[in-house]
Amino acid sequence: MTAQRTRTGVEVVLGGPRVIRGTSIGLLTNFTGTTPDLGRTVDALVAAGAPVTALFGPEHGLNGSVQAGQTETSTYDPPTGLPIFDTYLRNGRELAELLAASGVDTIVFDMQDLGVRFYTYIWSMYDCMQAAARTGVRFVVLDRPNPLGGAVLSGPGLDVAGYGSFVGRADIPLRHGLTAGELARLFNTRDLPAQGLRVDLDVVPMSGWDVAADFDRTHLPWVAPSPNIPTLDTAFAYCGTGLFEGTNLSEGRGTTRPFETIGAPYVDGRLPARLRETETAGVVFRDVWFTPTFHKYAGETIRGVQLHISDRSAYDPVATALTVLDAVADLYPGQFGFLPPDERVDPPERGYAVDRLWGSARLREAVQAGRSVLALNPGAEAVEAVYGDDVLLYPRGSM
Repeated sequence: MTAQRTRTGVEVVLGGPRVIRGTSIGLLTNFTGTTPDLGRTVDALVAAGAPVTALFGPEHGLNGSVQAGQTETSTYDPPTGLPIFDTYLRNGRELAELLAASGVDTIVFDMQDLGVRFYTYIWSMYDCMQAAARTGVRFVVLDRPNPLGGAVLSGPGLDVAGYGSFVGRADIPLRHGLTAGELARLFNTRDLPAQGLRVDLDVVPMSGWDVAADFDRTHLPWVAPSPNIPTLDTAFAYCGTGLFEGTNLSEGRGTTRPFETIGAPYVDGRLPARLRETETAGVVFRDVWFTPTFHKYAGETIRGVQLHISDRSAYDPVATALTVLDAVADLYPGQFGFLPPDERVDPPERGYAVDRLWGSARLREAVQAGRSVLALNPGAEAVEAVYGDDVLLYPRGSM
């Protein structure tokens, strides 16, 4: 018997009686905006007669050719001739002016989120929803699966007033458990109204998505959503080890296993030995030596651990990352540290990167005070216990 395949929002739209309402559509998308045969969403919509007149690109650019914190410089899309408007690091009035200048009356969002608060595609969506609300532009989300599944959430929320940034605009858990479409509904019923805004929102749901399943069970092709998330296991690991971007540990950028490989010049054999004693659920730790080709410790051979995720359903990314952090801080107290505040951050008083990633200063302050961080993990919780039916589009639990 052939397993059922999930049909994404774009596939539902293309198979329906109409395309998308609007006379001038701007598509907020990138290389993850694909049809099941791996064609581009933009090409499929244009071929179906949708009046797409502009493209909007996020971090990594429309084609995904650049690393984190960068965007491409192309101003038009050669296959279609459509103009490209760069949204990366634009928000507020500047983004609203960009939207108005584009002349579109509808923005359509189609990108693959990761299910992690500090992954920026959802905040590009959030910023563009704000801009659309300010300019009277409709907003449509073509929904896609949450790669980590939609049954559980975990990790801390975000103190928006103190630590809001482009890696977190709204108070959602670190592993949020929602699809992009559900997040859009949450933002439009909770966060935008708090600012006196509300967008004319339409979400095109998927069909055949099992919220308890990870991405592999959708039977959709995996398209790496950014250069350093090559596999689904990387996505699961990143949900926790992405926190190490704010430390002097290498998070494996510049290796073939980013976010699954963690290390530093000061790490020795005690770390893998300690971690193997923890019997952390769903993962096995392996002693590794590696030489990053770029980013932290580029060209330097260093030691660390590789996370081998053995059971995704049992694996808790946040708990695992805290276990690693606890061990490193205990074993190397004079050498492990957090990266200092980056004065280029806007505004600079946001301080330490790890605080923005965690959502508050509590994690850093616990380590600096010599306390274990394991107690900071709020643990996993059922999605339906936190969000209501004004947000959720797909059945969870007893709903």
